[in-house]
Amino acid sequence: MFRFFHVPRSRRCIAAALFVLAGLGAQPAAGLELPRARSVPGGVALVELGPALAAPQASLDGVPVLVTGRPGGWVAVVGIPLDASPGALTLEVRGEGAPLRRVEVAVAPVRYAEQRLKVAPGKVDLSAEDLARHERERLRSAEVIATWSAREPATLRMLQPVPGRRSGSFGLRRVFNDQPRKPHSGMDIAAPTGTPVVAAAAGRVIDTGDYFFNGNTVWLDHGNGVLSMYCHLSAIDVQPGDELAAGARIGAVGATGRVTGPHLHWSVMLNRTMVDPALFLADGSGAP
Repeated sequence: MFRFFHVPRSRRCIAAALFVLAGLGAQPAAGLELPRARSVPGGVALVELGPALAAPQASLDGVPVLVTGRPGGWVAVVGIPLDASPGALTLEVRGEGAPLRRVEVAVAPVRYAEQRLKVAPGKVDLSAEDLARHERERLRSAEVIATWSAREPATLRMLQPVPGRRSGSFGLRRVFNDQPRKPHSGMDIAAPTGTPVVAAAAGRVIDTGDYFFNGNTVWLDHGNGVLSMYCHLSAIDVQPGDELAAGARIGAVGATGRVTGPHLHWSVMLNRTMVDPALFLADGSGAP
């Protein structure tokens, strides 16, 4: 003989949710290919956020952070600022119907090499006209960098945009004409002028232009705050709004802007932070 007891609907819903999470708990985070983790200034931290029916929202210093996964386990892909101090950053996480929680992200120390370069004096000691131009371009770049589209990237493992020798690595402490400047925020790849440059991953063109320091430049939006930038081009073959597949041509290697010779400067950005592109290379050839 069986007895049946009435269970309130709210409790049935909670029980069903717990059952779903229990069944998914052994499953890994979803299939989006992630970059290699390197939790140092200028690196990427992969932070496990645990199971939940819906993706939680995460932010670092008020800036949204990419979260990917599935109900059995979510992961925050955090770009660590190059000027971050070793120690810990605080990631703010809010799940649906859950209170705000704070997760510490450990940041290990790192020392990047120094690079000394000789360029035209006018590219270091700017005239009043060039300084005004640079300030206008800086404000424009800030708007581009703030781009956040709701689509999830197709992958976080990328193609090298041009074949060639790496002539400048991410994080180099650069000295131009014996004057220290900001650390290098991308990867330089030496190649002859005119060599085709391709999209490192599928994305939408969100900006093109001729910049004082970066020369002819293209920005791509890959989704959820993941951006990539391609600089010093001799030619730009795309325009804002174009949707590109991974490997699609965007332009050609050049020597525009502040350069010592033809090469591509390639940057990758997470949560408005430039991070080491080598961590995203699909074949592992750029591992630090």
